[in-house]
Amino acid sequence: MTEQLNVQQMAERLCAADNILILCHKNPDGDTIGCGSALCHALKALGKTAAVLCSDAVPSRYSFTAPVPFRGEFEPKTVVAVDVASVQLFGENNGMPQYTRHIDLCIDHHTGNSGYADFTLLDGNAAAAAELLYEVISEMGVEITPLIANCLYTGLATDTGCFRFSSTTANTHIVAAKLILAGAQVEELNTLLFDTKPRERMEAERIARNHLEYHLEGRCALMYLTRDEIEQSGVDPADLEELTSLPISIEGVKVGLLLRQQPGGSYRISVRAAKGVDACAIARRLGGGGHTRAAGCELLGNLDNAKSAILAEVEAELDRPETQEES
Repeated sequence: MTEQLNVQQMAERLCAADNILILCHKNPDGDTIGCGSALCHALKALGKTAAVLCSDAVPSRYSFTAPVPFRGEFEPKTVVAVDVASVQLFGENNGMPQYTRHIDLCIDHHTGNSGYADFTLLDGNAAAAAELLYEVISEMGVEITPLIANCLYTGLATDTGCFRFSSTTANTHIVAAKLILAGAQVEELNTLLFDTKPRERMEAERIARNHLEYHLEGRCALMYLTRDEIEQSGVDPADLEELTSLPISIEGVKVGLLLRQQPGGSYRISVRAAKGVDACAIARRLGGGGHTRAAGCELLGNLDNAKSAILAEVEAELDRPETQEES
């Protein structure tokens, strides 16, 4: 079982550590990469040896966070996970498994965190792990430089859909304001993260839209992309995350699904839910997890089987009396 820490205790443990390896989750998003990079820069500012490891390549759109990649140049004495809810999310590439056998510290905002680390700083009310990490770095006595501010703002903005999702709180905006004051280049970041779309990503969206399906009397909308279609479009897999919000944006839809076939043939399923519907409950019953309005899971088998399995759980969630009362 993990021992829960507060911000001060987590900062103290990080300040006392050295030779620190920071782990991000597979299929990295802006929050895990932004946090990994920000923490690495903060630790280096204290004169410590630190580096970042991710199972998958860091998407080019996040290259400005300048993560220091781990290449085995030191023997990790402390392993820290950022924005990772369970060990299954670390991935298998880049030698990741040898460093995930024992995790010392975890900073996370997923309420379903499995407690795999020895010590955990967890706040399910935080809209992003970056919201928590801002407090930790400040408590460490490290100056929030423009680079660190850019990294943390990236985590905040991407995990809240540019502050549109229901997880966004007053504190989220307060932290964002402090990051702006510290030098975060908000206009440039928002343009890069939300308003700039590669042609390959637009082609993938065109294909996904052609697969749009409605289920359960129109309460659920589903899109999918096969592995061949993803390769045909040439899209960076990280850019497909943006497509997850398309089905739920349709009028009258309570649950939006995006199914993406992975290199091994399984289907990664992103679940987005309207107010009053629990996306995490849907995903959790299939071995996944996430947040109330945004969650995901991965299923083996062909497309038809994946559709049937996820739609059955969506129907069960939508037909719960509590859901019908709230909707």
